Amino acid sequence: MLKRLGFRSRLFAILALFAFVPAIVLTLAWGATVVGFLGQMDGTAAWEHAASTGAATIAIARRGARSAADSAAIAAHEGELARSLTNAERFGFLSRQGIPALLVLGTLLLALLTFLASRAAGHLSRQLSRPLTELVRWTALVRRGEPLPASRGRGAPEFEVLRSEMRQMELGLAAGRRAAVEAERLEAFRESARQVAHELKNPLTPIRFAVAQLKRTVGPELSEVVEVLDSESARLDAMATSFAQFGRLPEGPVSEVDMGELVRAVTRTTVPPHVQCAVDVADALPHVTGQYDALSRALTNILLNAVQATQEDPRLAVSVCLRRATAGTAVVVAVRDHGVGIAPERLDRIWDPYVTDKTGGTGLGLAIVKQTMVAHHGTVETESTMGKGTEIRLVLPAAGDSTHVRRLRAEPQER
Repeated sequence: MLKRLGFRSRLFAILALFAFVPAIVLTLAWGATVVGFLGQMDGTAAWEHAASTGAATIAIARRGARSAADSAAIAAHEGELARSLTNAERFGFLSRQGIPALLVLGTLLLALLTFLASRAAGHLSRQLSRPLTELVRWTALVRRGEPLPASRGRGAPEFEVLRSEMRQMELGLAAGRRAAVEAERLEAFRESARQVAHELKNPLTPIRFAVAQLKRTVGPELSEVVEVLDSESARLDAMATSFAQFGRLPEGPVSEVDMGELVRAVTRTTVPPHVQCAVDVADALPHVTGQYDALSRALTNILLNAVQATQEDPRLAVSVCLRRATAGTAVVVAVRDHGVGIAPERLDRIWDPYVTDKTGGTGLGLAIVKQTMVAHHGTVETESTMGKGTEIRLVLPAAGDSTHVRRLRAEPQER
């Protein structure tokens, strides 16, 4: 029968039984004890028998009294016996009249205990059933991927702890869902990039050989045409290389990389002479664990974008510093330009593949940078102000963080 009731009704019934049964048992035991005790205390019949036998004894004593003192003692005993008999009759009357009153009092006490027990059972059932019903509803929200309410609910403090833990779990699951979707999305982009690179590379190789042969054999009247073919085929080759790089994860041996030395080397070979580039490397920086070539390509892409954004004010600032946080120690490489800046609505999309404002660009440079950072368990950060410039930061875990080192060494590299 209880199974047909709702959770709250079942909980109320169980709590009520735990409260009612002891109250009823205690009340009945108390009433039986009081009635039995009063019955034992009621000595009216015994006193009446003692009075009748005492009267006969007094009569015999009076017939044999020798003096006035004997008569006075007998009279005093007779009076005491009469008073005891009167008190016994009074106590018997009170006990006979008091038993119903005690029963009525016990009934009222039982009713009061029943009322208090029902109130306590109702309160406890509400305190337990409402938070549990709320948490069951939250599990449905988590399953559907919907946000949980931020307001504080009812119930004991332990339920609030459970709510807080569920909110943290929901945030973790949401982050996991986003990461899974992003991973699937990037994998689809990488697969399409691999296919495009393959389709471009196959015809480009003979085309490049043919153009090189034409440059050596054609006359001056076709030299301009051959130069156009050479430059456009070179552009297609660079595009195919970009697709190929994006289509695979960073590959190569894993080692400890001095980011200060890498930044100095890359800025020397990438930044044109007409661009003023200030490099600031902090002292005693820890190394990072990763692929040197992949990190070098990522920084090169960032610097090339920064150079193209500083046509009117050719100044760059590159810094390498240490960042300490609860999550661990990281090395931060920051590249700041003084270009036109990036609109806020486009700031989050610049890392997506095929997003570019450049004529003839593939939109894969920054996507390769982000992919490289993800492969090294790092992150990218961007700040930009329209008309003042943009700062891009590459955040890489330091080599002393053994968790990141083990993960990076354990993951298989795609070829």
